[in-house]
Amino acid sequence: MNQLDDSTRKLSGRVKWFDPARGFGFVVADEGGPDILLHANVLRNFGQSSVADGAKVEILIQKTQRGVQAIEVIEIAPPEGAGTAVLEDFQALDPEVLQSIAMEPARVKWFDKIKGFGFANVFGRPEDVFIHVEVLRASGLADLAPGEAVAMRVIDGKRGRMATEICAWEAAAR
Repeated sequence: MNQLDDSTRKLSGRVKWFDPARGFGFVVADEGGPDILLHANVLRNFGQSSVADGAKVEILIQKTQRGVQAIEVIEIAPPEGAGTAVLEDFQALDPEVLQSIAMEPARVKWFDKIKGFGFANVFGRPEDVFIHVEVLRASGLADLAPGEAVAMRVIDGKRGRMATEICAWEAAAR
């Protein structure tokens, strides 16, 4: 753990839960201690509107009168074991080949967590790209908002273009 000043420090932990509708969630530090509040605005400053439960995070925290809060997200990694989503369309593909596909900038058209899918459009291309909820989870995300800028690895699947991996646009630009 790095001490930045008297009240701010950096630590690693895992997302206990995050609810985009409520606008907050909690992180459990690897070192233990009280739950750490993760507000949606702090997550948005990192470039994401959601984060998957169990995702590994590196954050800056600050003690306040109301408890310990994250004030900045430095890094997010998908939950352990998430890896590449194993959908039927991806089973015959080599994971290394999937990882070699370039990330493309896109904008979310819509995503319905309850239905388990949604669509996005790659900039400069007219066709929709299918996004399955399992791909979202494997990418460390819990939900997507209409109009959200993302980066995606896309393949031509049996039923059209499909995302194989998704990340926040800001994370892809880093």
